[in-house]
Amino acid sequence: MTRVPSVLIVDDDREIRRLVSRFLAENGMRATAVADAAEAGRALEGGDFDLVVLDVMLPGEDGLSFARRLREARVRTPILMLTARGEDTDRIVGLEIGADDYLSKPFNPRELLARIRAVLRRSGERAARAPQAKLRVFAGWRLDTLRRELRRPDGTLVPMTDTEFDLLCVFADNAQRVLSRDQLLDRLRGRQAQAFDRSIDVAVMRLRRKVEVDPARPDLIRTVRNGGYMFTASVEASP
Repeated sequence: MTRVPSVLIVDDDREIRRLVSRFLAENGMRATAVADAAEAGRALEGGDFDLVVLDVMLPGEDGLSFARRLREARVRTPILMLTARGEDTDRIVGLEIGADDYLSKPFNPRELLARIRAVLRRSGERAARAPQAKLRVFAGWRLDTLRRELRRPDGTLVPMTDTEFDLLCVFADNAQRVLSRDQLLDRLRGRQAQAFDRSIDVAVMRLRRKVEVDPARPDLIRTVRNGGYMFTASVEASP
């Protein structure tokens, strides 16, 4: 029996909560709707959700702050951000803190559904790959894709979002090869996913802050002019 996806909707607009909940239910999903971050926190503690649809403009704690708090607490539930703002800043900040996708208001419910399905598909693909995961070692760093952990040469655990971790895995699996932005998007999000402008650049910038001695002068993840990016380290993999 196929499991019904469970989606948590966090939006202070009652009509949006009602319409989105009904639309998702009509398309085979289970929807729970709450009005603010406090209610969302309680819902996440008491329920098992496959995805959070999170509005940026919330009363009290805003959506960006709440998303950042979830990622800092290592909550890996995928997040799709909603906003009425049209500025690039919100979109980029959302990506930097670990949101999986982003959609501006007003939106077409069918586009929201398509994006939810794409995020759920990517999340399922990550889970399916986990049993075949290997340990990768580079320049003293240890990347454990079974536990989804990165440790520094001194053994310190590095906190990472899912996007950062998956991007590092792609680089480690393609070490010393130039990967274009389109190739990275394809490996991270799949061919059917809606890509953000600059999303790869933002993810690389975020990852460099975690693994580079000097992120302004990167040595491990180098920019290749008119090409993309290259992971320069030699990588050893083991079962």
